[in-house]
Amino acid sequence: MVEVRNDVYGERKSGAGKTLLIVAVVIAAVVGLLFATGFWSADVKEGALPEVSVKGGDMPDVDVKSKEVVVGTKETTVDVPKVETEEKKIDVPVVGVKDD
Repeated sequence: MVEVRNDVYGERKSGAGKTLLIVAVVIAAVVGLLFATGFWSADVKEGALPEVSVKGGDMPDVDVKSKEVVVGTKETTVDVPKVETEEKKIDVPVVGVKDD
């Protein structure tokens, strides 16, 4: 009888995600321990938000000084190449099949 073992041909899975999770948990535990023992401390001072008032419904005043775009045509003389064709009789190769 033949014995088939799945672990020989099994898929190899990467443990990078698991490793990163373990490292993050260990770092969080060390930081928490340092704060809990008083080795690290945070001095937090009270603060206040600034007073903000908003007036809505008005568009901002904008003074735009722009150039005027002028579109049109003007007559100008330019050199234009002239192409000419002529007819000539020449021998052209022909390919065909001759039936016996």
